[in-house]
Amino acid sequence: MPELPEAEVVAQQLRTNLIGATLADYWVGRMDIVREGGHTFPWYRGVILQQVQRFGKSVALGFVKEHECRYIVAELGMTGLLLFRSVPIKHSQHVHVRLAFAGGKEPELRYWNPRRFGRLSLLDQKGLDRYVARRFGCDPLSVLRHDFVQLLRERRGRLKPLLMHQQVIAGIGNIYANEILFRTGLHPNREVSRIREATLMKLYDNMQRVLREAVVDGGSSVRDFFAPDGSEGRYKRHHLAYGKEGQPCPNGCGRLIRRLQSERSSFFCPLCQSKKVSR
Repeated sequence: MPELPEAEVVAQQLRTNLIGATLADYWVGRMDIVREGGHTFPWYRGVILQQVQRFGKSVALGFVKEHECRYIVAELGMTGLLLFRSVPIKHSQHVHVRLAFAGGKEPELRYWNPRRFGRLSLLDQKGLDRYVARRFGCDPLSVLRHDFVQLLRERRGRLKPLLMHQQVIAGIGNIYANEILFRTGLHPNREVSRIREATLMKLYDNMQRVLREAVVDGGSSVRDFFAPDGSEGRYKRHHLAYGKEGQPCPNGCGRLIRRLQSERSSFFCPLCQSKKVSR
């Protein structure tokens, strides 16, 4: 499932290749892929792509016409991809929307989503503001360390589900939660209220480091993520815990990485991330 780094890579490539281009035409294969605003599609014909933003795991394309800005927001969901026309596609029946551009580096952007857990939303500015407010908490790449620590100190419950709670911290999913917790030495089920402030600061630093390094490496192509240009993410080679069940702990402690079944699969070292350790 694409997470924040993958969505950021998508946004970066769209900015590089399509900012300033005109949306010449569009094709929608099935309207149930549009969550809201489908009736406004005609407005977008002939508009200029002015900006591309990322909110959590979603990517928003901002178009302008006659001083009005409207957005097409793409949820990547479990298997959603935004792909340029130059990228070969398997199972083309899962291309549900095509956006044809003029004046950009790429002539077409396609929304491919076989499982259809993600959707598109067509929104004006007020609609986008409501969309963001109800779906997304703070952004882990831009939130300040003090604000992040204060946010977690005000919460109760288990740490890993909180990191993945999109209305609290937007963009972290299972892969990066595992990697951040391993590097911080925290058990996925640690009670947030019992973690020391110094450890929360370390958690923040590792969160920043992991997510930023993953963006630089193009994200993690664990199963089916591809960037718009068809490239695969390379950060998988830096995974220390995710998917490493049964392998020796990278810290050299002599234990094996274990898998904990909770809300989603959690990979951890029973020694380095012991719940008994006071941190």
